[in-house]
Amino acid sequence: MTLLAASAAMPARAQQTVIQIENVRTEYARVLRAQPVYQTLRATAMVEQCEDGVVADGPEPKRGLARVVGAVKDVLTPNSDDKDKAADQAQPVDGCEVVPTEREFRRPIAYDVDYVHHGVKYRSRLPYDPGNRLRVRVSITPIVSGSR
Repeated sequence: MTLLAASAAMPARAQQTVIQIENVRTEYARVLRAQPVYQTLRATAMVEQCEDGVVADGPEPKRGLARVVGAVKDVLTPNSDDKDKAADQAQPVDGCEVVPTEREFRRPIAYDVDYVHHGVKYRSRLPYDPGNRLRVRVSITPIVSGSR
């Protein structure tokens, strides 16, 4: 009798249907354009400016990007030693005065990427420049309704 009960329970389990939720694969899309999105940072530094445009009694002035990075670093990283140095440098020399100078620089923080996959154009914001092609996740999911 227990054998009969066990065989009656088995067909109920065999009739259960398992539905696969989605089918996923990766492919490559062709990148049409990757445009950087910039963050603009501003920093104000106190600079000694003389009548002839030269900083007196100081180390040789930095030029270009090193000058901008140094000014931003000085403004963004407060340190007690730097405050003492700034107090020493803030005293003007004859014919010179300390003036605030605002500097600005930009850095890329993301990329707006236009790409095409199977003839359809898409746009996404990515944290990096993908180059000529972009790996994409393709997911196919059937729509299952209650009535057929």
